[in-house]
Order: sequence, then structure tokens, then C-alpha cells
Amino acid sequence: MPGQAHDLRETDTLIRDLTAGHLLADRAFDADWLRNDLLARDITPVIPPKSNRRFPADFDKETCKWRHLIESYLGKLKENRGIARRSCKTDHSFTASSLSPQQSFTSGERQQPLAQVDENT
Repeated sequence: MPGQAHDLRETDTLIRDLTAGHLLADRAFDADWLRNDLLARDITPVIPPKSNRRFPADFDKETCKWRHLIESYLGKLKENRGIARRSCKTDHSFTASSLSPQQSFTSGERQQPLAQVDENT
């Protein structure tokens, strides 16, 4: 889509053959035509209403929380794409840079570095 056009303009093309139980999207995709199209195909729209809607549409708030988890995961992948592409120059730097994100993915939180022990005491 050339230029600075809104994503909603091409949504119909993207979801034409979609088969799913739910469609999770953000407020930018809150449009009556999209909601009606999804409901006609038995797809539940999970789209928070825009704040300027006169009559806000209902949506499942619990299911909407999954969108945050998905976006966070994709953000982590983007953050660590250099590791995935092995763009580090040496084996040592690759190993060092791959440990931190790997721990972050597996444990859900970043590991704190171990404190250094002073051998003179």
C-alpha cells in the first residue's frame, strides 16, 4: 500500500479467506463494516471501541489481553533479530549476546547478573 494510507483500507483484502474463531485487533480497526463482516462469517471480533464512538461496541476484555501477549512476544523477536540472523561477527560475541535473550524467553524475566566476589577479603 503506497503512501501513508490507513491499514483499515486493505483489511478486507487481507481477511477475505480468513477462518478463525476470533480476530484480535486494536482500536484503529474499530469499524462497523468490519465487525459486521466478521460476525457474518462467525468470527468474533475482539476490537476495543474507539473513544469517540457514540454507542461503544461490546468486546471480550479477557480475550483482548491475549493481544498484549502476542505483541510483546513479537516485540521480543524484533528486539533480538540480530541474534536470529547471526549478524554478530565472532563466535564469542554471538554466544554472549544470545544468552541474555534466551534466558528472557525461557524464564519470562531477565536474569540479574551474579555479583562478583572479591578474592582479597
